[in-house]
Amino acid sequence: MGEKKLMRGNEAIAEAAIRAGCRNYFAYPITPQAELLQWMANHMPEVENGTFLQAESEVGAISMVYGAASTGERTMTSSSSPGISLKQEGISYLAGSELPSVIVNIMRGGPGLGNIQPAQGDYFQSTKGGGHGDYQLIVLAPSTVPEAAELTFESFDLADKYRIPVMVLADGMIGQMMEPVELPSPIDPSNLPDKPWATTGTNGRDPNVIRSFALGAENLKSINLDLQEKYEKIRKREIRFEEIGVEDPDILLVAFGTVARIARTARRLGKKEGIDIGIFRPITLWPFPDERLAELSESLDTVLTVEMNAGQMVEDVRLSVKSRAQTPFYGEQGGVVPTPSEILEEVKHHV
Repeated sequence: MGEKKLMRGNEAIAEAAIRAGCRNYFAYPITPQAELLQWMANHMPEVENGTFLQAESEVGAISMVYGAASTGERTMTSSSSPGISLKQEGISYLAGSELPSVIVNIMRGGPGLGNIQPAQGDYFQSTKGGGHGDYQLIVLAPSTVPEAAELTFESFDLADKYRIPVMVLADGMIGQMMEPVELPSPIDPSNLPDKPWATTGTNGRDPNVIRSFALGAENLKSINLDLQEKYEKIRKREIRFEEIGVEDPDILLVAFGTVARIARTARRLGKKEGIDIGIFRPITLWPFPDERLAELSESLDTVLTVEMNAGQMVEDVRLSVKSRAQTPFYGEQGGVVPTPSEILEEVKHHV
């Protein structure tokens, strides 16, 4: 690992991407991720073969990602909720063309223009395919600034490994807060594995054509089946989660991102009052850790989901738990962040 620095979440994500070998970054400004774009504007030109371009729009930015990713170069974009909505068609094209790329969403309140406060209302958009067609992204949800840097660094490896777009999904609080971060040592992009599928010129071989275009129904069916086979491999290999005190809790609390962080404090408060709160934190929102959650629910009466939205991840929780336990939901909306005391009060209603 490299040196430890005090960094804002947006800055840590940007620097981790550069150290992971990202050499192309295209985006359009939007809060609360503006510092990420600013960091890239300042530092990407310092990197050998580094390209920073502020696009004319979010639609332009994701199209540039498509073009650069097709050459095999590590490529990234970032935005916040409304901006990610504008990128959805391009994201579907990236998935359909199997182009590895990294997309960062620093979520804000919504719907519509919303506000710049932290929220988690983009869970459905990120995990259920916000664009058209049958496709998935690997979706990684950090809960701290160091983890945001770590997962961003790793997201480029995952994208290359499976030829898939990977989304780092955080919220405005993680993007804006500052924490000590031990940054990974930079890699040498020239040492990355070869990408024989890339459009890098013929070099003595037949030229490659990358496209998301198949008019014949049987041909398109075959492409879709290949994608689903890949997604099933990812489900088996890449599920990640964190467990705290899940051995024999009075109640299990499921949360991701910032809310999971707040839940830790609620757990400490609960202990003082004799309430044992277990925490299950999905790190991969897709693929969702359904099998492990189902296993845990067999010995529980209640699995409480807490989110900063009207109830989105709770649907995956309920599909996992089925009828093994009660599955209540507690959420805040519009950029309101639940406090540890409020979460504890909700816990008391169910124990």
